[in-house]
Amino acid sequence: MHTILNDTTCRCGACGYCRAARTTARRANIVQPDLELVDVARDESFKVWSHGYPYRTVRWHFHPQYEIQLITTTTGKYFVGDHIGSFVPGNLVMMGPNLPHNWVSDVPPGDHVNERCLILQFDAEFVARAIDVFPELKRVESLLDASCWGVLFTPETGAAAEPIMREMLSAQGMRRITLFLALLDLLVQSANPVKLASAAYRADPARYAEARINHVLSYIGKNLSQELRETELAELAGQSASAFSRYFRRHTGLPFVQYVNRLRINLACQLLMSGELNITDICYQVGFNNLSNFNRQFLLLKNMSPSRWRAYQQLNAASATESSEAEPALEAFG
Repeated sequence: MHTILNDTTCRCGACGYCRAARTTARRANIVQPDLELVDVARDESFKVWSHGYPYRTVRWHFHPQYEIQLITTTTGKYFVGDHIGSFVPGNLVMMGPNLPHNWVSDVPPGDHVNERCLILQFDAEFVARAIDVFPELKRVESLLDASCWGVLFTPETGAAAEPIMREMLSAQGMRRITLFLALLDLLVQSANPVKLASAAYRADPARYAEARINHVLSYIGKNLSQELRETELAELAGQSASAFSRYFRRHTGLPFVQYVNRLRINLACQLLMSGELNITDICYQVGFNNLSNFNRQFLLLKNMSPSRWRAYQQLNAASATESSEAEPALEAFG
């Protein structure tokens, strides 16, 4: 792999330029980044998705997972650690755990873009286990290390990554793993990748967690199955109920109840796929206190009932089994 340090700015961390850069970055980043809760499904190793603009996760934020983000439409400014740059379609960046980041598109107020970017997120433990099992993957370790400061790839690499990431959106089974490895191989072999944050920059998740909203989001994530009252969370944040309501919506893009219901329905989908619990048990395990409200919220977010959603998932799984059983018969007709 080429050395991942190829931009023209100084990174010694001690000279006048670097000190001035750090001062500018501190002033730009007075607002603490918010914690994003990345929901990786139980039966998957990583999360691949896309979103438009504006979108609720478009804010100064961080998460414990690695992230690879490809801009497909719009231009604007992006912020990674203490780096500020301009982006265009094809902008491909990889970020390490807890590195704050944000992309702000130049879109007129009131306008909406259906797809702004493609995103891949995966845990450090997942890739570490993969490297232990497959020694050939050790080549990716230097890329993972460099991503702690953010790594920008060339437009050519961005163009090559788009069809891989786009197919990942709908790929299933082993094909997802094949595409994941193909993407990592592309990035490892990419020419002239550039570190973004300065050498002196260090992500500090312990300090970020001091922000009120991160206490709240962490508490919600750990207590989804319990009753969650907005008034009690307001007390946790040290705010009045009305101030907390405005504060929560500003940082998450959603009202408190809607945000909690979305997380609970996502968890319910994982439990429905496992097939181990009946729908009533799942309703109470994810934190709803009655089945009718659970069914109503599920229908609102998934456009179908929980039972139908599970039936479709079972149909999907059965089709894979039927295909594998049909292959020997097809071979016999040769």
